[in-house]
Amino acid sequence: MEKGGNGNRVVVVGGGVAGSLVAKSLQFLAHVTLIDPKEYFEIPWANLRTMVEPTFAERTLINHRDYLTNGNIVTSNAINMTETEVLTAGGSQIAYDYLVIATGHADPVPKTRSERLDQYKAENLKIKSANSILIVGGGPTGVELAGEIAVDFPEKKLTLVHKGSRLMEFIGAKAADKTLNWLKSRNVEVKFEQSVDLNSVKDGHKMYQTTHGETIEADCHFLCIGKPLASAWLRETVLKDDVDSRGSIKVDEFLRVKGRNNIFAIGDITDIPEMKQGFLAHKHAEVVVKNLKGEENVSW
Repeated sequence: MEKGGNGNRVVVVGGGVAGSLVAKSLQFLAHVTLIDPKEYFEIPWANLRTMVEPTFAERTLINHRDYLTNGNIVTSNAINMTETEVLTAGGSQIAYDYLVIATGHADPVPKTRSERLDQYKAENLKIKSANSILIVGGGPTGVELAGEIAVDFPEKKLTLVHKGSRLMEFIGAKAADKTLNWLKSRNVEVKFEQSVDLNSVKDGHKMYQTTHGETIEADCHFLCIGKPLASAWLRETVLKDDVDSRGSIKVDEFLRVKGRNNIFAIGDITDIPEMKQGFLAHKHAEVVVKNLKGEENVSW
C-alpha cells in the first residue's frame, strides 16, 4: 500500500455515508482519525421512516466505535485546517498526510446515539398527538415525510406547501405529476408557489400564514427545506479558493481537491454536477479508498 498505508496518517472529516466508509476501509492500513461532531453514524435514507417508527433507529444508528475499532475518533467540529493539520472546536490539532473532507450538509443533530433516539421518539409523539400537520417544502424530504405520515397515520389532515411550481423540480415532470396524484389520493393537500412565514407563528397558536395570504390551521409543522453545505469552516483556510459560491469544493476526476495531491473531498460537498444521494457518496468513498491504497489511479 503505497499511499495511504503503514505509517501514513489519514484524517477523515465527517462521519456520514462517505466519511465513515473511508475510515472503516482504511483503519487497518493506515493511522486513521475520524473527526465528527456526533458519536455515531446514521443511515440517512432511514431518517423519515424513523420519525413514524422510532424503533427503526435501533438498527440505523451505529456508534462510530462499533465499526471503527482500530482508529482514533475525535468528537468535535473541524474549525480550521492548514497544509499539515486540522484544528477542532475542542482544541485538538490533528496532523495528516492525507485528508478526506466529507462534511456533507449542515445538519445539527445530538451528540450521542441515545440523545438521537430520544429525538426521534419526540418527533413521533409530535406526529401522533397532532390531528393536522403542515409540511413546508416539496422536495424529496417533504414529499417522503408526507408519504410516510399519510400511510401510517391516514386519519391525519396533511398540508404540504411548496414554493416551486411542481414537486421535486430535479426530477421529470411526469414523475412529479405521478407523485402529486399519489399524495392527493392519500388526501394530502398540496399548495404550490407559496411559502409559510414560520416566524409569525406564536407558541400555542395553530394558524399559519402563507405568502398568498392563505391561512392554514395545523397542530404542528415540519420544515423540510434544503440544508446548506457544511463547508463554511473552510472559507478562511488554505482551501478558501477551492470552495465555490454555493459552498461546494472543486475536485478533479480522482476526487482530489483541484491542485492538491493529498486532499480529497467526497459526498455531497463536491462540485460534481450530480444528484446528491447516498449511493453516490458511497461510490465516492470507494474511489478514494482505492486511490489511497495505491491501486491504480481510479477516476470518478
